[in-house]
Amino acid sequence: MPTARGWAALGVAGALLVLWIGFGEVELMTTAVFLLAAVVVGLALVGLRTSAVTLTRRLSPAQAHEGDTVIVEVEVAATRRLHNVIVEDAVHGLGVARFAAAIVGRPAVARYEVHCRWRGAYAVGPAEVTVMDPFGLSERRYRAGTTDRLLVYPLVEPLTGLPEVRGLDPAVHAARPTFAPHGGEDFFTLREYQVGDDLRRVHWPSSAKRDSLIIKQLEIPWQARALVLLDVRAERYPVDEAFEYAVRGAAAAISHLHEGGFSPELWVAPGVNGPRPGNRYQQAMDTLATVRTIRNLDHQRTLARLRRKGVGGGVLVFVTGGLDEGALSTMRLLGRDFSRTVVMVVGDGEGAVSTALQRAGAVTVMAGPDGRWAPGWKTAMEASWSTASAG
Repeated sequence: MPTARGWAALGVAGALLVLWIGFGEVELMTTAVFLLAAVVVGLALVGLRTSAVTLTRRLSPAQAHEGDTVIVEVEVAATRRLHNVIVEDAVHGLGVARFAAAIVGRPAVARYEVHCRWRGAYAVGPAEVTVMDPFGLSERRYRAGTTDRLLVYPLVEPLTGLPEVRGLDPAVHAARPTFAPHGGEDFFTLREYQVGDDLRRVHWPSSAKRDSLIIKQLEIPWQARALVLLDVRAERYPVDEAFEYAVRGAAAAISHLHEGGFSPELWVAPGVNGPRPGNRYQQAMDTLATVRTIRNLDHQRTLARLRRKGVGGGVLVFVTGGLDEGALSTMRLLGRDFSRTVVMVVGDGEGAVSTALQRAGAVTVMAGPDGRWAPGWKTAMEASWSTASAG
């Protein structure tokens, strides 16, 4: 279609034709025909050239955290020489980058930075490419390249100190507490190979006897299991900022437990996430990148469903916007299946509820006024160690 300059040329050409009809000057008609022909030829040129453009995009990294900067590299290639090429690449929800090149022959590379302000999943592209004729009278816009996904994880705050857990499953009557789980996994059984299994776990002696691949099934030690439960009830968060603090608290707990040798699993709500094969830590962070609050969520039903799945282990972490009877219900239903329970609270809770949690043996961590968790976590962990030592 004509550009703004092209429409102006068509307007001038029309005016000149009117003047030619009125005055009969040949020069007026010649100029009008020249302008009309220039626009028509420009339309033909851009129509033939656009099919020769391809676009590829690379994100580095494809996953980032709030506050990080991602580099996006866009490469535009053309099989024939193009003039006046404009590329607009949008990161939907964060901004648009615009590049212009006078001539594109060989592959041209452009880079831009994306500042990840908020967590979430952002679509990048497809890009909009505009090709104009050499005189800038005609242009054609079209989409090029694919749509990429930029995943922004919540900000992860480093924490200090791990909750005290017992070294073995209470079912076998272990008595000595430890401050960190034993790393690795325990041997559980042998089974036949399934597509997607790690070949490093093939049990070769058994495979040779049965003439088929046999895999060593491993099991995470009881004391290394951890469950992080994020309260997504909208009623517990008076403002959106409070929920963001809770999400960051859950991310900090998962990252800290993972680095400390635990195998943390995140639970948000039925249908939002669930146990899947693969890296649990990666799955948890992917969920936290996009999780939102839910109104009128049946908290009791959610907890009962979760308990029926047979959860249990060393540490239970419950992150909420405020202490209420829901926190006590969590303690009653799930706390008995874990050696240690940690409750992370964004806002102030009722004094009676807070006292009841402490009497039940829960470690309570309060977020600071600025939403930071590290000071409260460290203080709560040190206090729990002192209590355990005194006991």
